[in-house]
Amino acid sequence: MKKDIAHLEVEKLNPSSPEIICHQATINIGTIGHVAHGKSTVVRALSGVQTIRFKNEKERNITIKLGYANAKLYKCTNENCKPPECYSSCGSDAPYEIPCSAENCNGIARLVRHVSFIDCPGHDILMATMLNGAAVMDAALLLIAGNESCPQPQTSEHLAAVEIMNLKHLIVIQNKVELVKEERCIQHYEQIKSFIQGTIAAKSPIVPISAIMKYNIDVVIQYLCEQIPVPPRDYSADPEMIIIRSFDVNKPGEKISTLVGGVAGGSILKGVFKIGDKVEFRPGIITKNPDDSFKVKPIESIITSLYVDNNSLQFAVPGGLIGIGTNVDPSLTKGDGFVGQVMGHPGKMPDIYEAIEVNYYLLRHLIGARIKKSNLEDGSKKQNRVKPIEKSEYLMVNIGSTSVGARVSSVKSDVCKLFLAKPVCSRINYKVALSRRIDKNWRLIGWGEITRGRKVKI
Repeated sequence: MKKDIAHLEVEKLNPSSPEIICHQATINIGTIGHVAHGKSTVVRALSGVQTIRFKNEKERNITIKLGYANAKLYKCTNENCKPPECYSSCGSDAPYEIPCSAENCNGIARLVRHVSFIDCPGHDILMATMLNGAAVMDAALLLIAGNESCPQPQTSEHLAAVEIMNLKHLIVIQNKVELVKEERCIQHYEQIKSFIQGTIAAKSPIVPISAIMKYNIDVVIQYLCEQIPVPPRDYSADPEMIIIRSFDVNKPGEKISTLVGGVAGGSILKGVFKIGDKVEFRPGIITKNPDDSFKVKPIESIITSLYVDNNSLQFAVPGGLIGIGTNVDPSLTKGDGFVGQVMGHPGKMPDIYEAIEVNYYLLRHLIGARIKKSNLEDGSKKQNRVKPIEKSEYLMVNIGSTSVGARVSSVKSDVCKLFLAKPVCSRINYKVALSRRIDKNWRLIGWGEITRGRKVKI
């Protein structure tokens, strides 16, 4: 089976076959945790790619937008080469077989996984961006710096977020061990074990590493290959893709004859997209009517190219981050203007809603906020309790890769009706994350499922 449209047999596609993993990633791994705990450094150690790419990110040395990078993971075929040394990684342009990197081994390492990393910002004011990335994660690396006490505010908040998203596969990374003495490192390891007890990460391995020195990176690769399975994919379904980044790739002063359409980046949830496919982006262009209702105009396009880093594809399957070239006006896609859109085949797309009803669950305590002196009782720290949702209050709702404001129109028991600040493309039973503005920042307070909604007429 060649990776081209002429020989495409959807029913025979296998996410672990060389014909697939040589060309594109088949699983999305998120990097989550507190700010400056080494998420981007770990991605660079695994993939060789620097995810901090924008000027304001480089100046502040933090991730602001969702970063992304692809890596190929290898295992040596020499039986005498034992784990974890037999595992290694390269960038996505590496071949199917490479020389083994283990010391005193002359064997050949063979490709076993091709993964996409979604590098999430750790700053508290960027929680919405992290939740957008969580929408397409299949597993995650939870970074915890060994030179700081555990847990830090966003360590707890990010773990709660992926727990809400029902992310079952995590690896806990104890980073920056080179900065502390052995005794302190062991104490910190015990802190981490205590912290993750009773959470979705309770049975996850804890791997001490130094990302900047690449110490124990081979152990992380081993766990990624052996303990995190590639999720089952439905290749025969109507294709659907969530957009998490978008760009205008034309340079200033580009000639009209060489202009290209906008590029959308995201992850395919199901089905297969091919070059030449006619596709639709929903909700598309949104306008507000005088009566505060909305009018939407889905955008139709043709797939002109499919890319994973420098690899050009003829078709793309679920899993991994894909760049899709279109003939959409690039002014619409520039600066992440298409984030939150859903792409699929015309006539086979989810509905567009301007109001939704959510069956919700609130967290018992506010997670991720530092405790103020005013909240101390009896000389001990006590986390703020999450107050009940009230009618007419304003929340932020994360649906897929969309962050949208919402006004609570009614609350009854554990069900609330939300009027959205803009329409979203979604489905009944989709999970949503709920955040409330507290001390000028959006804080995660709970989650829910869409039970029904009011559709926007197209």
